[in-house]
Amino acid sequence: MLMRTDPFREFDRLTQQVLGTAARPAAMQMDAYRSGDDFVVHFDLPGVDPETIDLDVERNVLTVRGERRSTAPEGAELIAAERPTGKFSRQLFLGETLDTERIDASYENGVVTLRIPVAEQAKPRKIQITGGSSRKQISG
Repeated sequence: MLMRTDPFREFDRLTQQVLGTAARPAAMQMDAYRSGDDFVVHFDLPGVDPETIDLDVERNVLTVRGERRSTAPEGAELIAAERPTGKFSRQLFLGETLDTERIDASYENGVVTLRIPVAEQAKPRKIQITGGSSRKQISG
């Protein structure tokens, strides 16, 4: 259902630890699971204005973008700045078994939740066998 690929993620994490800097903006943390006939994805985006969140689907690639701005007033002396700011993005490669035409998105308590229905052709179905003296149903 979901193909996840980010070959540079571990390298970036190691670079951050060694150099103490961010090689690129922090990734959005996510959870993904199947619940019934829906595939559900939660992205953590605390402090991100919902107006800056952008969701795109092109073919089987879902892209999520957002931006967290600093809450400190301009010219303020920063004592600590540990929360990442700037633009964030994440891409997921969705399997063809998902109906990307009917994605539902919501934002609550700093979490973007996507519900992607499983495509009808990917759902299990019964196939009727006819012939002979009896009829039999087989799950397929």
